[in-house]
Amino acid sequence: MNKSILSGIMLSGLLSLMSCGAGGETDSSYTPKLTEAEIQAGVFTPEIMMKMGRLSDSHLSPDGQTVLYGVTVYNIEENAGYTNLYLAPVNGDKPYKLTKGDYKDSNARWGEQGKKIYFLSDRSGSSELWSIDADGKNMKQLTNLAQPINAFELSPAGDKIWYTTQIKVEENAKDIYPNFPKSNVKIYDDLMVRHWNYWLDGTYSHLIVADIVGDTIKNGIDIMQDEPWDVPLAPNFDISEITWNNEGTQIAYTAKKLKGYEAAISTNSDIYLYDIASGKTRNLTEGMVGYDRYPVFSPNDTRIAWVSMERPGNESDKGRLFVMDLATGEKEYVTKDFDYNAENIQWSDNNTLYFLSPITATYQICKVTIEPLSQVEVITEGLHDYNHIDLKNGVMVAEKTTLSRAPELFSVNLSDGSDKQLTFTNEDIYKAVKMGEVQERWVKTTDGKDMLVWVLLPPDFDPAKKYPTLLYCQGGPQSVISQRWSYRWNLQLIASQGYVVVAPNRRGLPSFGQEWLDQISGDYSGQNIKDYLSAIDDVSKEPWVDKDRRGCVGASYGGYSTFFLAGNHEKRFKTFIAHCGMFNLESFYGATEELWFPNNDLKGSYWSDNATARRSYANSPHRFVQNWDTPIMIIVGEKDYRIPYTESLQAFTAARAQGIEARLVVFEDEGHQVFKPQNSLVWQSEFFKWLDKYLKQPQAE
Repeated sequence: MNKSILSGIMLSGLLSLMSCGAGGETDSSYTPKLTEAEIQAGVFTPEIMMKMGRLSDSHLSPDGQTVLYGVTVYNIEENAGYTNLYLAPVNGDKPYKLTKGDYKDSNARWGEQGKKIYFLSDRSGSSELWSIDADGKNMKQLTNLAQPINAFELSPAGDKIWYTTQIKVEENAKDIYPNFPKSNVKIYDDLMVRHWNYWLDGTYSHLIVADIVGDTIKNGIDIMQDEPWDVPLAPNFDISEITWNNEGTQIAYTAKKLKGYEAAISTNSDIYLYDIASGKTRNLTEGMVGYDRYPVFSPNDTRIAWVSMERPGNESDKGRLFVMDLATGEKEYVTKDFDYNAENIQWSDNNTLYFLSPITATYQICKVTIEPLSQVEVITEGLHDYNHIDLKNGVMVAEKTTLSRAPELFSVNLSDGSDKQLTFTNEDIYKAVKMGEVQERWVKTTDGKDMLVWVLLPPDFDPAKKYPTLLYCQGGPQSVISQRWSYRWNLQLIASQGYVVVAPNRRGLPSFGQEWLDQISGDYSGQNIKDYLSAIDDVSKEPWVDKDRRGCVGASYGGYSTFFLAGNHEKRFKTFIAHCGMFNLESFYGATEELWFPNNDLKGSYWSDNATARRSYANSPHRFVQNWDTPIMIIVGEKDYRIPYTESLQAFTAARAQGIEARLVVFEDEGHQVFKPQNSLVWQSEFFKWLDKYLKQPQAE
């Protein structure tokens, strides 16, 4: 596609089209409307969780005095979520609601040195760029594009913008057969044919750079031209993979410039530097063959930092912090002597970096200096997760969670690591419901290691009583069970329904060093399964655990674990629930999309001569299905292309063909996770009805 044609067709005449009022009201918290019955009961339920305001996407103003963020709320009847924008003063004054209404206002960014805010909104029916003054006045629509904007970022000077949108660059079946418009055929000659939850159709997320003149966006250039790959990377399309330099003359972005089978078997992405004046692009990480992502320029633009993984095909390799001198091209591995990942990099000056790292099942803020290279300093501590940090003018603000609290904003004292809460989005809910105690328990594994296990007790826990108990199997498989708050697998929600929850940080989970993390690859059915059983057996020694009422639940790799344990649990469990799990590893390999995943985790294909791969497939859960003897519920989304829904269908068939009580719950419009509000409530309802039937029933007899 010719760049000048794109400019003329898509971006000519994008004037300010609309002007309307905004929110402009003081609002210290999202105020959920709990019913009187909910308040009286004091129980944290799925319905109450759905009423929570979900804080996200926080950004400090240039002077570091105000935080811009979004809060999403859900309308169950409309089966939709809406996001409004807020401003929170760092001095602790009450937050200010900037926009209001049933709209999706997102990707908000500061402009004009903090005087104006730009954001995406569907107020005109599609995702367009809008602006509003920081005092809540003069809201305006700035674009009216043929294709919706996916994400954007203003240049530091505010004279330019980059944004991403879908551009068609490849022919699809409808182009081949234009005379048959009612045909819905898909035609492919190579992998990948689908990704996560969508089929490839010849369109890609492309990076467009344009000028800002007043309230007009013009002279747009597609810097990708006809290139058939996504920026940022599919399927997450994380905006943090693209950034301006501070002078506003260059853009660094992440791309995986591989096609077909090569794209399916490798994670090799690179950091590219695009120069606005010359229009030239250079690869900064050529020869680095794993994931290279999340570039960030130093304040004087002489250096660039990013997160790099060494091994292609391993999405869970160590996230290494690298820094490059842009003049010389010299690269330095800054966290070489630090055995944990680096995430969310922030420069405080031209020589000092802050970042987040998962450490012992928590996320903490860390610091390192470049010249001379210092040891990494962990500046915070405690049972919490900092999920996102932003640093401006010496001020740091973080989004923070625990297993009992959803994200809120905190200012962080960089000298001593202390923090101060700035927002109280769901305080009314926390005052109305009871949360259970979270215990930190260390368990000896069968090979003599110490394993951290979170144990959540029901509210009003009575040690003299016996409780039904659940083993929670984490997915990933390399995804830490930290102090995260989840709106899908919420451990406090499970505990609030009267269950003890046992959540082991088994082998293969981050934050305990690379050796602990790597061990699971090629050993799905081995040590980590023993770790699960060590955890549930250890906690079951407590007098308050009812050994006759234990269950096992999990999703994704946790679903694999559930299927495997169903055939190898030695009568420990009375029921199982598996969500989107791998059941038959041979059929999974043939139907998943990114082959680097099973190539790394199973160590090859099912026809491979590799001894470790042969062992992986020999221990596929379906090979133990003859041992199944326990009721099982299986949940799946039809649009799950990572672990296709046929895996769950096979498991359900195997259970019922053997006369085992089973239930299949299929969401036709969901993928690997369940997101839609009404679907979420159905998911929770089915989940707890099944558990109550098999684990609480004896209590009533």
